[in-house]
Amino acid sequence: MKYLLCLFFYGSILWADAHIFVYHRFEDNRYPSTNTSVEQLRKDFTYLKENGYKVVPLEKLITALKAKETIPDKWVVLSIDDNYKSFYEHGLTIFQEYNYPFSLFVFVEATHKKYPDYTTWDELREIAKYGSLEFHTYAHGHMTHMSNAQILQDFDKGMSLLKEKLNIKPKYFSYPYGEYSMRVKNLVKNYGFEAIINQNMGAIASFSDAFDLDRTALVGKSDLAYTLSRKALNAQWLEPQNYPEDGILKKITIQTDTKEKQAKVYLTGHGWRDVTLQDGNLDLTLEAKLLHVRSRVLLDINNKITNKLIIKDTYGTQ
Repeated sequence: MKYLLCLFFYGSILWADAHIFVYHRFEDNRYPSTNTSVEQLRKDFTYLKENGYKVVPLEKLITALKAKETIPDKWVVLSIDDNYKSFYEHGLTIFQEYNYPFSLFVFVEATHKKYPDYTTWDELREIAKYGSLEFHTYAHGHMTHMSNAQILQDFDKGMSLLKEKLNIKPKYFSYPYGEYSMRVKNLVKNYGFEAIINQNMGAIASFSDAFDLDRTALVGKSDLAYTLSRKALNAQWLEPQNYPEDGILKKITIQTDTKEKQAKVYLTGHGWRDVTLQDGNLDLTLEAKLLHVRSRVLLDINNKITNKLIIKDTYGTQ
């Protein structure tokens, strides 16, 4: 009996997974693809509270991850991208009501140039009393269409303004539109952030890469229970690494730490297909024409998932 209890306890640690979620707009029906109603936000938060989830600051998760500590299965991190005014006007009070910490990723130009749908510097100062302010670039450009020099110029300008106006130096970064390539990731990683957040649905475990953390968007009528049931799959992506030059995906090669024999693979524009694994590894040959300049490849093994966004990079792979 003691052996079985130890085995169960070890298994519960092994498969512990946290989740990072991102919101954008609140109570703004003009943009349904990025909007969350106040009613839905309360529903999400009530579900978390009633089901024993602990909303922790992003910093707490990153600290545990870098220390290679076990990531508790009930941890949730909440983030907001783009500092829309609707967060200040509709979302913030609910975060305060539930006493939930958050990280707001700031689109600096929108505030600096006083775009009407975005928070002012004074409003950001007020928001900073309740959560952390992080970086989401200066101009919110498509980074795979920007040169290294353009990206660094954007970052220097944005970070300088955040220091000048708010006296903060962000520790974390999230990609505009969730778009990045290996070139962009390596450049941002070397900029000095402690962690980088993507927008690939998934979960966070002790083996997760702090510079490529999966984050799931919550918009509309989100199915939080299902989203929280997803687990992180420990996987090494060998192919694809980058968007193929001819636009045709020929191989998907992924090594995992499972011994499963069956899985499902998803490719944007082509849907799902059942695949057979060899010792838990996928080596799939195909001739799939990519139908979009950004495509997602996802491997699902019994609801443990790993996925990669492959996007055409104007400036190559390095």
